[in-house]
Amino acid sequence: MSLLVIAEHDNAVLKAATLNAVTAAAKIGGEVHILVAGANCGAVAEQAAKVQGVAKVKVADAAHYGDQSAENLAALIVANASGYTHIIAPATSNGKNTLPRVAALLDAAQISEIISVVDADTFVRPIYAGNALATVKSSDATKVITGRTTGFDAAAASGGSAAVESIAAGADLGQSKLISRELTKSARPELAAAKIIVSGGRGMGSGENYHKVLEPLADKLGAAMGASRAAVDAGFVPNDYQVGQTGKIVAPQLYIAIGISGAIQHLAGMKDSKVIVAINKDPDAPIFQVADYGLVADLFQAVPELVAGL
Repeated sequence: MSLLVIAEHDNAVLKAATLNAVTAAAKIGGEVHILVAGANCGAVAEQAAKVQGVAKVKVADAAHYGDQSAENLAALIVANASGYTHIIAPATSNGKNTLPRVAALLDAAQISEIISVVDADTFVRPIYAGNALATVKSSDATKVITGRTTGFDAAAASGGSAAVESIAAGADLGQSKLISRELTKSARPELAAAKIIVSGGRGMGSGENYHKVLEPLADKLGAAMGASRAAVDAGFVPNDYQVGQTGKIVAPQLYIAIGISGAIQHLAGMKDSKVIVAINKDPDAPIFQVADYGLVADLFQAVPELVAGL
C-alpha cells in the first residue's frame, strides 16, 4: 500500500502543515511518498526528503506550478494517482482548494478534516462545528483525504533519507492566473503553528485598543496574535488573524482569549488548545465553559496588570 502526501510550500520552504499530513499517512500505514509541485522548488524537495518516515519524493518543477493553482495541481495529482491507495493533504486553504477537485476527477468521495485514523478505510472527523465526531468508512479504491493539522503531531523534519524522483509536468490548463498576492509580514510566530496565542474579540472595542492592549502581552510571551470573527468583521485586524470554524484551526500549548464571548464558531477553532485562559467582564460568557482558567474582569485593567507581572 502506497500513500501520496501533497506538499504545501512556497517554492523555498516546506510548510509545517505537510509534516502533520505525513504523520496522518504514517498512521494509515504503508509506504509514504510526497509530491512537490512548484517552480524552482529543488530546495523544498531536499527538505521533504529529510522528513522521517518518507520513502520517496516526487518533484514536478515547472513555471505554471509556481503559484500553486488548484486546477493545475489537481490535474497533476490525478495524472500521478495510479498505484496510490490514499491521497492526503493538510486541511489548509490550499488543501481545501485542491483536493475536492482531485476527488471529483477520480470520482471519489472526499473525507475531509480527519483527526484520527481507525484503519486504512476508516477515519474520524468532526462535524457540527466539532460538537460531534463522525466515524467514516470509505470503499473507494483511492481515498482522498484532508487531515486537520491539530489532530496529528508533526513528523520529524530531519533524519529521513528519501529518494528524490523527477516526474513530468502536466500542461498548463490556463483556467486561472495569479494576478497579485498581498502578504501580511510579521516577526511573530505563524498563527497555525504557534505554541502560544493571544486572541482578542469584539470586547477590544477598536483596532487601536487591540494593538495597544494585546501586543505588549504577546511580546512578553513570544506569542502569535489571533482574533474572533467578530473582531475581524469589525475591521480591528485582517482576516488572516481569524481563529474559528471559518478561520484557522489551532491547538497551541496556551490560548489566551481576551474580550471573546466564546461563540460556537470560535470555540470550534481553538477548543483543542492544551490550556485555555479567558478574560471577560461577563461572568456568563460561554468562553468560561471551555476555559481552564477564567478571570471575570475589565480587560483594559486586567491585561496591563498581567503584562506588568510577567
